[in-house]
Amino acid sequence: MSRISSLFNNGDPFVSLMNKCPVLSTPVDWKETPEAHVFIADIPGLKKEDVKVEIDEDRVLHLRGVRKVEQVYEENEKWHRVERKRGKFARTFRLPENAKVDDVKASVENGVLTVTVAKQEVKKPEAKVIEIEEK
Repeated sequence: MSRISSLFNNGDPFVSLMNKCPVLSTPVDWKETPEAHVFIADIPGLKKEDVKVEIDEDRVLHLRGVRKVEQVYEENEKWHRVERKRGKFARTFRLPENAKVDDVKASVENGVLTVTVAKQEVKKPEAKVIEIEEK
C-alpha cells in the first residue's frame, strides 16, 4: 500500500477530504437581493432540531449542526464505501454593514436550510470640510 493511499484509507482522496472538512461537506450559497442577504445550505437528512443558526456581536452568522450516525454496524456486514458525512459541521459568514441583524428568518424544507437576513440602508458619513487657517 502506498503512503498516499494509506492517508485516505484506500478510498477516494476527494471524498476523504470532504468528510474531514466542514466547509466542503456543507455547501452554502449566498445571494443578495434588493431586500435581503439570503444563505442557502444543503443539509440533507437533518431536522431543524439538528441545526443552530446564530449571529454574534461581531456580525458573524454561524450555521452549525450535527449529522448523526444512522446505521448500526453489524458484525456480519461488509461495508464497501462510506461517503456520507457524519458528525459536526460549522460555517461562518461575516455580514456586511447593511445586514439588519435583528431581522433574521430561518427555515428548513426538503433538506435545504434558508437563512434570510434583511437589509437596511446604511448612511455614509458626510465629509466634514476643515477650514485651513493662514499663519
